[in-house]
Amino acid sequence: MRLISYNVNGVRAAMGKNLTGWLKGANADVVCFQEIKAVREQIDEDAFRALGYEHLYWYSAEKKGYSGTAVLCKAKPDNVQLGMGIDAYDREGRIIRADFGALTLVCTYFPSGTTGDERQAFKMRYLEDFTNYILALRRERPNLLITGDLNICHKPIDINHPEKHETVSGFLPEEREWFDRFVELGFVDTFRVFNQEPEQYSWWSFRSGARSKNLGWRIDYFLCTESLKASLQSAEIHQTAVHSDHCPISVEVKI
Repeated sequence: MRLISYNVNGVRAAMGKNLTGWLKGANADVVCFQEIKAVREQIDEDAFRALGYEHLYWYSAEKKGYSGTAVLCKAKPDNVQLGMGIDAYDREGRIIRADFGALTLVCTYFPSGTTGDERQAFKMRYLEDFTNYILALRRERPNLLITGDLNICHKPIDINHPEKHETVSGFLPEEREWFDRFVELGFVDTFRVFNQEPEQYSWWSFRSGARSKNLGWRIDYFLCTESLKASLQSAEIHQTAVHSDHCPISVEVKI
């Protein structure tokens, strides 16, 4: 099973940059989007169906042009749930769960704290509530694959010039401590199973030519439960895909 995750920073804008052409070549079974910034009626679903994605699940934010997630599937999932049952997050369309046999996929878009203290506090609450949601889900569905834009660089290797970013949301000590605790609960950063190299980033600021200089952050992840680690076949970052300020990531799992 091949899965792709991509913060598209507006699905309509990304489609205008030949997103569907890239997806055709990538040939994934499941595609997860974050930050779709659209409602279903605004999206050309036929363009995705033409690629074989017959089962499309959009979870838009109430606020127009903001946030939102999506899961596109070639085979119909056994079960799909939108939201985690907490209204503050669900109004922003931040999580979709899809079950495929014994595997449960969770597509999520973590809040950003870059706009001020209030949203940083919101982000920190999300981290704890997300942890509780995942732990409860794991008791019911032990084989979890979690993906999305987590808006956190876990370790210094995951960010350019880490010494310059220690007071910046996305690399704060308390955010990285949460990540440490989450991994210790029995989750695996799939990319680092296969690649321990530095400068492997998935997001670059639009400012100051950051992408051309590869001054990036790795904030997009596939995390899995320890039970799936032996089933991992590959995990990659696709830095040459340019439809967004992020790039897509992928994982292959034998199920």
